[in-house]
Amino acid sequence: MSTEVAMYSDEDNQNYEDWMSSLPEELWDVPLSSLAIPGSHDAMSYSLDINSPLIRSESDTFRLLDGLFYCLTRPAIYRWSTTQEKGIVEQLSEGIRYFDLRIAHKPYDPSNELYFTHVIYTHLTVVETLRSVASWLESHPREVVILACSHFEGLNDKLHEHFIFSLKKIFGSKLCPRKETVVTLRGLWALGYQVLLSYDDQSAARHQALWPGIPYWWANQYTASGVVSYMDWQKDMGRPDGFFVSGLNLTADRSYIALHPRQSLQTLTLANWKELRPWLEEQVPGPHSNNLNIIAGDFIGPVPFCPLVINLNRKLLRQQRMDERRGWMRGVLEERMDERTLRGEDGGEDG
Repeated sequence: MSTEVAMYSDEDNQNYEDWMSSLPEELWDVPLSSLAIPGSHDAMSYSLDINSPLIRSESDTFRLLDGLFYCLTRPAIYRWSTTQEKGIVEQLSEGIRYFDLRIAHKPYDPSNELYFTHVIYTHLTVVETLRSVASWLESHPREVVILACSHFEGLNDKLHEHFIFSLKKIFGSKLCPRKETVVTLRGLWALGYQVLLSYDDQSAARHQALWPGIPYWWANQYTASGVVSYMDWQKDMGRPDGFFVSGLNLTADRSYIALHPRQSLQTLTLANWKELRPWLEEQVPGPHSNNLNIIAGDFIGPVPFCPLVINLNRKLLRQQRMDERRGWMRGVLEERMDERTLRGEDGGEDG
């Protein structure tokens, strides 16, 4: 129990930079899809460029409004599209191990450069960002990350192949191939794998280094009660096999944004945190239908999101130890039953 006490100390004082390598050994053989893993929703939105074009998928009506009322729309877009305030290396050091990365190619850009998006594009490019992730992993050789690349606005087949080549070059032997059906920490450490790369596009099928898209439970609600109700409904339906994400992120539609000009996604998130936190603390990771796996959130710095998610693994550890005790007791009872049966048989033969 000393390992558990050392790991799960007070959330404000604990260092979660190497939390995976600090897990008790009993959890090293648990599939990662059964562990509680903190994730970052729209992980790169801290780098949004307020002066960049709108992404291609935005409607013509919104483009017209943005063109006519730029001085009003752009601050609102920035306030409501920014979901994180910490950089990606800071997020890693905070304990985030799942990253929601939305990839795009800017319109009319003749280069192969890719950016992240959330309504608008980021300052930072994809390649330079992922290189910083690879560098962080070098100094944390027993930490494992799940990078979920999706959306791919403006990417044609040629850009997909160029990007996939870059991914393989950046992470190299750290990439865990999808042929590894059961992924555990002990297994990954033994093979030197540190990156599970989810690539939500049909081009991933041609590359063993890429995993398919990971299901994401998105409530599309602007209140904590709405998010919680949706999550409980999904849990009643049963968790998917393998990895999946429960998104504790709030979403405000454009009418709500227009009616609340002084708010932002951050103020909305913090105002609802007191109601989201108790629900989060009640959750249990594991393989059963009502268990959770990856839990993603917004503004992971201002609230103790990572500690709460990571500490859910103590429930899994306790359950494992209870199961072991039950198994031991069952074995003892069966052994005694066998002994009694043998004595009965011996007695019958003597009679």
